[in-house]
Amino acid sequence: MIKKIFISFLSVVIVISLFACGNKQVITANQSTSTGEKVYKIGTLQLVQHAALDASYNGFVDYLNEKGIKFSMDFQNASGEQSACETIAEKFANDNLDLCYAIATPAAQSVNSHLENVPIVASAVTDPAASGLCKANEKPQGMLTAASDLTPVEAQFDLLVELIPNAKNVGILYCSAEANSKIQSDMAIKAAKSRNLNAVEYTVVNSNDIQTVVESMIGKVDVVYVPTDNVISAGFDTVATICNENKLPTIVGEEGMVDKGGFATYGIDYYSLGRVAGELAESILVDNVKPGDIAVRYLSADDCKRKINNDTAKILGIEVK
Repeated sequence: MIKKIFISFLSVVIVISLFACGNKQVITANQSTSTGEKVYKIGTLQLVQHAALDASYNGFVDYLNEKGIKFSMDFQNASGEQSACETIAEKFANDNLDLCYAIATPAAQSVNSHLENVPIVASAVTDPAASGLCKANEKPQGMLTAASDLTPVEAQFDLLVELIPNAKNVGILYCSAEANSKIQSDMAIKAAKSRNLNAVEYTVVNSNDIQTVVESMIGKVDVVYVPTDNVISAGFDTVATICNENKLPTIVGEEGMVDKGGFATYGIDYYSLGRVAGELAESILVDNVKPGDIAVRYLSADDCKRKINNDTAKILGIEVK
């Protein structure tokens, strides 16, 4: 009887412990280790939870599973907090990882500064070299390589002109704390100028600023352009609500924002991006290629999709052909 009570108590403790792990979860391609095959230890740091970054994670895991690569995964979500990125990166530095997967530029910057000898694969990073993550995108030379989510800004502005031909003033909305967003904003300003559009930057420092900044755009711009910005994407419900109520169209960087009420995008598929990151991880773990010898990978035009929210189009009174 005492033995049965102890076993029952132990089971409850184990269940409670699993729920107490919070961000931590373990995924393995094959639970069996009886063959003696290597089980790679991977730590993932994701900046924040939103559709695009979640898809990048899922694509990465699915690719490794499909290739039969055995791994244990410690997944950590920083909930958009840079301080949390630093704390998690410090933890990973002591975990004897075989590889670290960093999703989004701030997450990559944190692990890159703390993990001296651990190979790093980053994704959802627009320009790794410009963000200080590597020497050059063609040959990183350090312990990090990446799958870039460089957005097709020119094609997105072609879409803007096609769908909103009378637009003259474009508000570019992004978070000033994200280096990747500033890079895209600079590209957007050039794209706007080449199409005789006047572009003005509207920046937030964090999610608390979104409502105030978006409301300040009403009556001043004809359309809002949002790049693949993590802070704005995570809080896009607020952006969509304000813009749609005021019949202000939004052209956005990725389809997750369209699903939340954005008007339209021509953007990359983040699930495909995650699979590319998985390919990079396979080269490092299985083929023993050094990260610094692997060029940053970009998705092709075939991995970009046009998507329009028809419900939003009706609210805006825009007829889409």
